[in-house]
Amino acid sequence: MKQTLLALLCLLLATMGASAQDEPEYRLEVGGGLALTAYEGDFNGNLLRGNQPMIAAVAKYKMNPRMAWAATLGVGKLKGSSKNTDTWYPQLAENPVEFSTPLTTFDLRYEYNFWPFGTGQEYHGARPFTPFFALGAGLAFTGKPKLTYATAQAPVDPLPDAKSTVAFQLPFGLGVKYKLKQRLNITAEWMMHFTGSDRLDGVEDPYGIKSSGMFKNTDCYSTLQISLTYDLWAKCKTCMNDND
Repeated sequence: MKQTLLALLCLLLATMGASAQDEPEYRLEVGGGLALTAYEGDFNGNLLRGNQPMIAAVAKYKMNPRMAWAATLGVGKLKGSSKNTDTWYPQLAENPVEFSTPLTTFDLRYEYNFWPFGTGQEYHGARPFTPFFALGAGLAFTGKPKLTYATAQAPVDPLPDAKSTVAFQLPFGLGVKYKLKQRLNITAEWMMHFTGSDRLDGVEDPYGIKSSGMFKNTDCYSTLQISLTYDLWAKCKTCMNDND
């Protein structure tokens, strides 16, 4: 009798373990997001100032519950001002400059989840919540910025004409993911986008400090984004032995 009960218990546990992974594992996420974009450069020294709205399209290919490739296309605006920004350049100290420019940004990022991400019914040990970090590469496109002086006084040494630009950018940041439902995900993330250009604001080296590389006196911007994505492309019905 005891042996029969033990056999039934083992069968029940095996059945529960199998049913816990009956749901398919999805490979693709698609969706969109809303973000705030902040410019950091010669005409702004504060990431909390001048935030502008942005909309974004998001697609992710999930290699496994811990890793994914994410592509993001965003359209928004950059805005900044040299007012209240430390400068020894007399023209900008006496006549603060404000600028505004349209921004289109695209990047491809690698995401690593600190915990396996999922409902737990498609992959053993998966959790519906996880923090993650991301690192990638992309491009930033700005239109011809509109430069205006904050005071009516005409500058003695006017800035050169602003120009549009295409810049290589490196996004890096952190975020959290949460499964609202089996196939619906919400993500909150903060990304810093380092660029190789000092012309996002339309003017190169306005303070006379030569820019070079990706980090020396170049412009950058940050994005604080919330996204909703939906799972597509089921990998399999049972993933107990297929975790690649």
